[in-house]
Amino acid sequence: MTDRAAEIAANLAEVRARIEAACAAAGRDPAGVRLLGVSKTFPAEDAIALADLGVLDLAENREQDAGPKAARVAELRPDLPIRWHMVGQLQRNKARAVVRWAAEVQSVDSARLAAALARAVGNATAAGEREGPLDVLLQASIDGDPARGGCPLDDLPALAEEVVGARDLRLRGIMAVAPRGVEPAAAFARLASAAERLRAEHPQATELSCGMSNDLEEAIDYGSTCVRVGTALLGGRGLASP
Repeated sequence: MTDRAAEIAANLAEVRARIEAACAAAGRDPAGVRLLGVSKTFPAEDAIALADLGVLDLAENREQDAGPKAARVAELRPDLPIRWHMVGQLQRNKARAVVRWAAEVQSVDSARLAAALARAVGNATAAGEREGPLDVLLQASIDGDPARGGCPLDDLPALAEEVVGARDLRLRGIMAVAPRGVEPAAAFARLASAAERLRAEHPQATELSCGMSNDLEEAIDYGSTCVRVGTALLGGRGLASP
């Protein structure tokens, strides 16, 4: 094992221990919290190191980095069932490229983006570039700041209906980032309430994706089923993706 692989393994062990401790404190089963390894700005070799350690859900926030990285990882680890997730803000004109590699997009925040993704999935399927529908999470804006992306909480029901009505999309749940300057617990409490309302109307939307390196404990306490961790696994600075 290289020094870098050993470093990542040690970081992963620490993150998993944090998740287990947070689940114990919340009275939850750790199996109910999925770890999403965010490999943005890091090379494909780091993504492979995570996959070799059992982290098979990997995430990117820029399509131009993710496409080549996903292809490289698939080339070097063809037998690993890796699922790639898009977690960053997404422009509609990138939809066709994203659906070629993403199993899930966690950052759907508008009906227009949902429609663009649905069209892209249909076209990619017809062209033999992907199989099956695209899993979708609605990105919620907890504080309503348009600069940060996300759908205002009050508008989530209408957006959910757009996704459910779109062919080739599958509504899985809700995602958000705790706003700067807001206590994570207060932010996640609001998000958990929105997620509960969403599940009442759409029982299949069970995913609550919130919590990152600095606040995963608070997120788990409020019911997160998916924590998105980059810095705690790979460090604070990355190299350009190949």
